[in-house]
Amino acid sequence: MNKFIKLKEQFENNRNAENAKQMSTYMKHLFLFYGLKAPERRALYKDLLKEEKRNKSMDWDLLNQCYEDEYREFQYFVIDYLKMMQAFLSYEDVQHIKKYVKEKQWWDTIDGLAGIIGKIGLVDERINDLMIQWSTDEDLWVRRIAIIHQVNRKGKTNPQLLEKILVNNFGSSEFFINKAIGWSLRDYSKTNPDWVRNFIEKHKDEMAALSIREASKYL
Repeated sequence: MNKFIKLKEQFENNRNAENAKQMSTYMKHLFLFYGLKAPERRALYKDLLKEEKRNKSMDWDLLNQCYEDEYREFQYFVIDYLKMMQAFLSYEDVQHIKKYVKEKQWWDTIDGLAGIIGKIGLVDERINDLMIQWSTDEDLWVRRIAIIHQVNRKGKTNPQLLEKILVNNFGSSEFFINKAIGWSLRDYSKTNPDWVRNFIEKHKDEMAALSIREASKYL
């Protein structure tokens, strides 16, 4: 059976109307939901992902079909698929991933895709220049990915790259940009608090209050 059709049947056979209503409300009614919570949803396609990993080959046709579906669980599947197949992703695959960045945009998928791109950057430094480019993109969600793609890197964070990207986004009135600036700094403050303190002191007159508040939480 076609992988997409099988997955859709599994989702539909396990839909939960009450959960779907709550999920849609939480996501500002931007998307339709089957009402599958993460553990249940992942259990449905666990075997599929294991098989894909054994094959060591990306099925972009499947991922494209899933991302185009109107139900949000399919976009979550794509992100889980990419995470499972992270070891097989390369710089050249970012062109596929950016297609998902530009579609059905909201913080939940954007933040998931940011981490995937960030991990590609750990093995291919070309991501650094690309993220600087993305940090000035007209699309706020593309900029958000650039801002947060190093979150959770800890000691592997490139602070010079982080500073360039954050400075490129000063002066924004976008909540999701200013929140992301604060988040990226807050995360790095757990590894290098002195650097973050110095960054805030250096740029406090240019930073949004929200960014400073978020960045300072662990300082």
